[in-house]
Amino acid sequence: MQHWLGFLRSFLIYHNPVTIAAWRRFYRGVLTPGDLVFDVGAHMGTRARAMRAAGARVVAFEPQAPFAGFLRRTLPRDITLVEAAIGAEETVAEMAVSSRHPTVSSLATGFVGGASQAHGFEHVSWDRRQQVQMVTLDGLIARHGMPSYVKIDVEGFEIEVLSGLSQPLPMLSVEYLPAFPKLTVGVIDRLCALGDYRFNPVQGETGAFLWPDWRDADAAKAWLAGLPEDAESGDLFARLASH
Repeated sequence: MQHWLGFLRSFLIYHNPVTIAAWRRFYRGVLTPGDLVFDVGAHMGTRARAMRAAGARVVAFEPQAPFAGFLRRTLPRDITLVEAAIGAEETVAEMAVSSRHPTVSSLATGFVGGASQAHGFEHVSWDRRQQVQMVTLDGLIARHGMPSYVKIDVEGFEIEVLSGLSQPLPMLSVEYLPAFPKLTVGVIDRLCALGDYRFNPVQGETGAFLWPDWRDADAAKAWLAGLPEDAESGDLFARLASH
């Protein structure tokens, strides 16, 4: 029963007209019709649908039940759904699932172990385990082609996702959590090891860049360090300087 209550919670958060409209406007501004995009951690499919509305060719990845089943039944047929997680290698992995708060279900054991003490996670418990198939970004690129953009929302598992990538991507975004700034700093360092990136945050579900320009890694890290722990989470976008 609790996992269906968690599903309903996610539905109410992400399937509302304001959020949907904001992300559709946003992706029309950053994507070009025909772009190949990956939605890693598709969850309810809000972003996948918004990117499709911008004319992109979308491959969505979601391993968690019941969300994968919901996407299988409701996504437009021209969105490719892969019921798998993305990580450092092709294997089978164990996901820690929060039935009441499924948005924070995670493959990252360190994240789950430390989150209970962090602001905003006081009432979260990870009460189930689910075996999931894991694939890599390099393998997906070999199969589908180089994406113009990759959205990553994987609750502390970002470094592992990027560990399966050996070349820079034109543009990507990762969820940042103000209570876990070191996770996002690690992502910034990993990206800078792959290429010359510039950064720009989107706070919450606003669907708008915070800065009028794209800034370097030091500026992004300084901004993260200045966020209060109870600040709203969001997405940190990274774009190759040559694009």
